[in-house]
Amino acid sequence: MILRTLHYHQQRRLLDLIFTDGSIKVLSAEFLRVHSPSAEVRGHGQPKLVANKRDVAIQTISPVGHYGVKLTFDDGHNTGLYHFRYLCQLADEQQTLWQRYLAQLKAANASRESLISSRPLS
Repeated sequence: MILRTLHYHQQRRLLDLIFTDGSIKVLSAEFLRVHSPSAEVRGHGQPKLVANKRDVAIQTISPVGHYGVKLTFDDGHNTGLYHFRYLCQLADEQQTLWQRYLAQLKAANASRESLISSRPLS
């Protein structure tokens, strides 16, 4: 499959990967943030567990050549270059990767919940 278009839904924080055959795969901003290909997240052979990103959103999507995009998240993270191949891999392995991530959070006694509430106080 060849990736044709990316479409981001700001309110739902979902990125559609639209392929030339008409199929669509959907990745959440949270999933993309915690699986960033950046050295900051991947580490040097020791991947870093990224927690507290349930409410993260993508601020900008910038094309990089004909092979990928740079995603800038509203938590300030902007160093990951998402090759189209990598996005397709994430989409194909999403269920397995997500379950592994949830297990890692549990083992580390960490949470998906944001550290600072973005909800208005009543």
